[in-house]
Formats: sequence, structure tokens, C-alpha cells
Amino acid sequence: MSVSKDPERGTYYVQCRYRDWTGEPKKKTKRGFKTEKEARKWEYEFLKRMEGAPTMLFSELYEVYAEDTKMRLRQTTRETKANMIESKILPFLGHKRLNEITALDILNWENELMAMRTSNGIEYSQTYLHSICNQLSAMLNHAVRYYGLDSNPMVKVGKIGSKQAEEMSFWTKEEYLHFSREIMDKPQSFIAFELLYWCGLRLGEMLALTPADFDFKNKRLSVTKSYQRMHREDVITAPKTPKSVRTIVMPSFLVDEVIDFMKCIPDLRDFDRLVPATKSFLHHEMDRGSKAAGVKRIRIHDLRHSHVSLLIELGYSALAIADRLGHESTEVTMRYAHLFPNKQEDMADDLEIQRGTGMSVLDATKPMKQ
Repeated sequence: MSVSKDPERGTYYVQCRYRDWTGEPKKKTKRGFKTEKEARKWEYEFLKRMEGAPTMLFSELYEVYAEDTKMRLRQTTRETKANMIESKILPFLGHKRLNEITALDILNWENELMAMRTSNGIEYSQTYLHSICNQLSAMLNHAVRYYGLDSNPMVKVGKIGSKQAEEMSFWTKEEYLHFSREIMDKPQSFIAFELLYWCGLRLGEMLALTPADFDFKNKRLSVTKSYQRMHREDVITAPKTPKSVRTIVMPSFLVDEVIDFMKCIPDLRDFDRLVPATKSFLHHEMDRGSKAAGVKRIRIHDLRHSHVSLLIELGYSALAIADRLGHESTEVTMRYAHLFPNKQEDMADDLEIQRGTGMSVLDATKPMKQ
């Protein structure tokens, strides 16, 4: 441990060694302190924080939490979490010490969240509120596991919002076909929405597709990556979950459409993006096509729901659908339960047949013949 003065800048800096939450030795350097006193104060608080003291400020917990989880999360996930924490949590709880945050503090914070509005004066969605609460709860649980906090005060209060969206929008096959006819004038738009609807892809998965992902002979499409636009740069990442890496069998007409589309692109290479469009462009095309077709405007992600709805209507099981979507079957069952036909009456009728009619309750109580 040492505090030294930088002769060139005239400021002080700290160099200290510590062990992170896994027990691995680390070295930390912090520069830019105007006085030696400021540097030593920062060093003391940093080392106490690394020891797992629950007296650290919540804002300090955020720093170590971000570092601890950095290698476990995709970049897009990290940035989404950071945006929620920095804009919706730190302004209210950042100045408090961990062991001083009470259930009442959480309750008041949640009330503040529910009173917030977007720049357009619209309430935050129930799913967004629930996601923000998840971020705070995850941080407090992390502090319980690794930094000496006795308990998570959110457990007493509970989370506001809802894990699932209030309603699920989707198009019928007929509505989608009306829409697709209206966007045929732009081949890039047409093929993008064809892949989204008939394969049930996520938008990022579709935008990351390259010619190398297609096996036209066997009608296979490999989903191995996802596209994001971050900080004005194109970023290709792993799919959302390990289950999302999958192979999809395409209908023959879609194979022909993709082949025809590729023939129209000069100098297309195996690892070029097939649809080098932006998300905003496709949102605009959704607006244009929906209006022209006279169908309700749904979100692009709702095309994935529409694909599931069609498969359920065709009689496929939750397990088969989950395999195509890159979901767990339980997730499909819970999310789309209201779309599956209710088979209870049929089950009861079949059980009635299996039971037979020649046995009474009294018969059931008689000893079985040896």
C-alpha cells in the first residue's frame, strides 16, 4: 500500500493490493487526487470495501458489483443494467450505506418509480418497473453473498411491476400475408420479415445472419450469433442464451426466396450480413406495411409471438416449439399457455373410457383374487 505524488502532474495517486470476491490477488491504481489526505481517505475506503464491509456506500457497491459481474454478462446486458442502475437507483440510494438501507427506503423508492413518467408523460410499463426492481434485488443479494450484508431488505417489501407483459399482440397468418404483400417493393424488407415470421427469429438474430449460416440443400438455418448497434458501431455477440444456439429447418418456399434475394446482391460474401439494415429502418417498414395493409400495428418482436401462435394452431407441442425458438419448454408453456387449446374435457372423456363402466366403489374395496 502506498500513496505517492506524481511529479509531472502535481497530483497524488494510490497503489494498493487486495483480494477480490473470489480470493484472487489484485492490484489497484487510482490517480488524480489533489491532496495526500484525499488519496489516503480513498485508499482506506477502497480497502474496507474490498474486505466486504457492509458499511460501504451503495454507490461503492455498484462499482464492485459491476466489476465482479463484468465477465459473466454480455456487453448489451451490462449496458442495459448500467442504464437502469445509474438513472433509476443510484440517484435515490447511492448516498446510503448498505447496512442502513431499510425496507421503508425500498418502499419509498418503489413509490417514486411508480410516480415517474417518460419524456412524453407516459407511465413506465409494468415489465420495465419489474426489471428495475430486479437490478436492485440482484445487487443487494450480491452484497449478502460476498460483502457482509445481513439480509436483502427488498424481500420484506416485494417487487412492483409484472414479469410478463399485460398483453401479447400477434398477427394471424392472413394478417401477415396482407402485410408482406405491401412490402414486396423493397426486397430487403420483404426477406427480413419473411425470416422473422416464418422462422420465429429474434430481431438481433435475423440481423446477424450471413450466407454462411444457410444450408440450402438441407433447408437448414444456423442461429449462432446476434447483432446489436452500440456506440455507433456494429457489434456481433453470442445469442441471448446458450439455448438460443440452434438449427432451424426452413420451409421450401423460404429457401427459394432467400436464394433469389442473394442472387440480387452483387459481390455478397459468405460472412457479410444478409440484411445490413438498422432496427429503426425495420420499425419504419412495420409502420408503412401495417398502414398499407390495413392491419393493426404490432411490435417487431410480436412477429415471434405470431410464429408461435401459428405453430400452436397447427398442433405442435410446447417442447417442439421451444426447440425451434431456442427456449425452454417450460417457458413456452407459461408464456403461451392461453394460446394452447384446453384439453381438459377431452382428457376426462378419455379417462372415462379407460376406466370402464362395470366396476362400482364397493367392488374396489373387495380384496383382489390371489
